[in-house]
Amino acid sequence: MAEFRRVTQDFAVAAQLALADVAQARAEGFVKLINNRPDGEAPGQPTSAEIEQAARDAGLAYAFIPVVGRPTPEQAQAVSQAAEAAAGPVLAFCRSGNRSICAWAMGQAMAGKRPPRELVELGAEAGYDLSPVLGG
Repeated sequence: MAEFRRVTQDFAVAAQLALADVAQARAEGFVKLINNRPDGEAPGQPTSAEIEQAARDAGLAYAFIPVVGRPTPEQAQAVSQAAEAAAGPVLAFCRSGNRSICAWAMGQAMAGKRPPRELVELGAEAGYDLSPVLGG
């Protein structure tokens, strides 16, 4: 099972989810999944369509915002907005969780929702170094 790392009360990140992880995400109170991993990035990885179907079957909302490398401002904004629009806690995932937390944090900073220093601290508490994308 993938480890769900809480960043805030309403946002968490994880490495690649297996289909069985989707039901666990629902059981832990998440209401939406955000998939930041492009299809076909690694052999054996579930496709976005497979994860989306598992999410829908579990009663979860789903967004597919694939990111390759560092998130663009548009991707960061899309992830942040998708998380903000959710009716409860969101779980975003990619290969390691790094692209997901970077995209969300960049979007939060760009929208003025949280200062970069706070985001770097939240990232560190979750096990991610956000200083390369946010400074500080």
